[in-house]
Formats: sequence, structure tokens, C-alpha cells
Amino acid sequence: MGSDVGESVAEVREEFTGTGAGSAGPATLRRPPRLRPGDRVRLVAPCSPVPDERLDAAVEILTGWGLEVELAPHVRDRHPRLPYLAGHDEDRAADLQDAWCDPDVRAVFCARGGDGAHRMLDLLDFDAMRRAQPKALIGFSDITALHEAFAVELGVTTVHGPVVGSLYFVGDELAQRELRTTLFTPERRMLLTSPGARALVPGRAEGVLFGGNLSLLNDGLATPHSRLSTNGGILVLEDINEDAARVDRMLTHLLRTGWLDGVRGVAIGTWTDCPPAPEAIADLMRDRLSYLGVPVLWGLEFGHCAAQLTLPLGVMATLDTERAHLELAVPGLE
Repeated sequence: MGSDVGESVAEVREEFTGTGAGSAGPATLRRPPRLRPGDRVRLVAPCSPVPDERLDAAVEILTGWGLEVELAPHVRDRHPRLPYLAGHDEDRAADLQDAWCDPDVRAVFCARGGDGAHRMLDLLDFDAMRRAQPKALIGFSDITALHEAFAVELGVTTVHGPVVGSLYFVGDELAQRELRTTLFTPERRMLLTSPGARALVPGRAEGVLFGGNLSLLNDGLATPHSRLSTNGGILVLEDINEDAARVDRMLTHLLRTGWLDGVRGVAIGTWTDCPPAPEAIADLMRDRLSYLGVPVLWGLEFGHCAAQLTLPLGVMATLDTERAHLELAVPGLE
């Protein structure tokens, strides 16, 4: 990374986290415009390969929303030697950058998570991407690496929501409805809660939403984007296929590095296939996160689950464990 880009990362980080001279606290990022019928959107595959039938189904659904849907040139690619990647790093990065920089594209939908987002971050020309108008970037899981980088490098909010070429979107009408409402009429999605949400550590806090997948956040430590908005932010966490001991190690690592210093609250999503049981993960979260002395809310249904909540990242919100909800200060999109 060149010195000019490194300086810009530091400046954006200071503006976002409230660590710059004379700053009074965390600032929200620029919000992209909401979607409207007739808008052109593009599907990209920055991580793992996308099954063709699910990609085709996603196009049909999004077209049914009144959107003009385009596929990135390499969205159906498979890496010839590394089967967990959707094509070469350079091609996946080019597809993402071209979609972001195209002035006619109003949103970028990630077709799948999986693996590979971290591999291609250094191939993106963030100088060029900063000159483009902000637009919604949608995805979760491995897309957490992109959420971090876009906040720091581009100063924009992003959307933690379903990857559209997966079963977390295709065939899940509730997840589709949740995402569509957030993208088209975001003022109707100001209060985020789930029936089973409850306090692990009671309290109320305000801060900028950030975070996503625990494994990705842990794997990104000591990279240019890893500080993001921990100082004064509300961290959202979820994961899949990690046992309690592994979750413990990752949380302890984040604590010991100081990455969680300054966090104002934690909202915890789903832990699908994380043995031995969800309650064991809840006990672990209470044990590890009580150390922070901030409110912790368990049981919001975002992440690897059916009917997942869509969360706008980078906007100010209030975490209230007594009422078991997150309340946005502004709609996720303009």
C-alpha cells in the first residue's frame, strides 16, 4: 500500500472512530441512496463459487422487484486450482471495482460469502473507488472483510444482509422481504429485534454499528482496516461452524489485542452449527464480554439463519437490552 493511500486510511479511520484532533465522538458514514424500481444493479462473486441455479433464481427475484439486473463478467467463474474461490483474485477484484465505479449501477449485491474476500482487498484501487458515488453494498459472512474496508477506505455505510446466490436468500421469502424493505423503504426498518432477544449484560448504549462475522474480524487483525470503529461503536457478531472453544479463542484474541477497547455495546446474532449448543455459546459470550463493562444483547436473528435481519452498518444506533432491540438514529439508506 502506498503512503498516500495509507494516509487516507488513517484520516478516514480518525473521522469515523472519533479519534482525530478535536473530534467529539464517532461519526456516521455517508449513506448511499435507496433503491427505486428501474434502478440498475449488479451481482458480483468476490468470494466462493455460486451455484448457477441459485444465481439464476436470485436474478429472477431481483428482477421481480423492478430492478434491472446485471451479472458481473466473472460471476460464474471457478478457480482452476482452488475450488473454494470464484475465479482468480484479480478477476473478482475487477468485477467488484467495476461495479462500484460504474455510475449507472445503483447497488452491488454479493452473490455468496464463503472464502476469498481478504485475498483480493489489496487489488482494489480505492483511489478510483473513492471518486465514485456511494451505492449499497449488500452481503454478509466473508463479506465482513468488505464491510470493514469500505467503511475505512470509502467512508460509506454498507448493508449486512443476505448473499443473494444462496439459500439465505433464494427460497427464503422473509429474508427477501426484510432486505427489500431495507433497500427500498428503509424508514420502515428503524427498530431491529427478534422474539428471543434478551440481555446477557444489561444496559443501554449509543454508537455506530460495525462488525459482522467473528472469524473474519479475527482474521483481519493487524491489517489496514482492522481498527474500523471499535472506539465508540456497537459491535455486531455472528458466526457458523465454530465450536465453543474456537469462539473462546477468537474472542480472547480480540480482547488481548485491545481491538475491543472503547466498544460501547455488543449485539449478538446467530451461531449456527456452533457446538455444543446455543446456550453454551451464550454463556461463553457472557463470560468473555462482561469484562468490557458494556451492554450485551443476545439473540438477534442476523447471520447464518433463516429469515435473517438486515443490518445497515456505519449508522448510529441505540442498543437497549431492556427492550431487547437496536434502534437506528437514521434510515440505513438515504
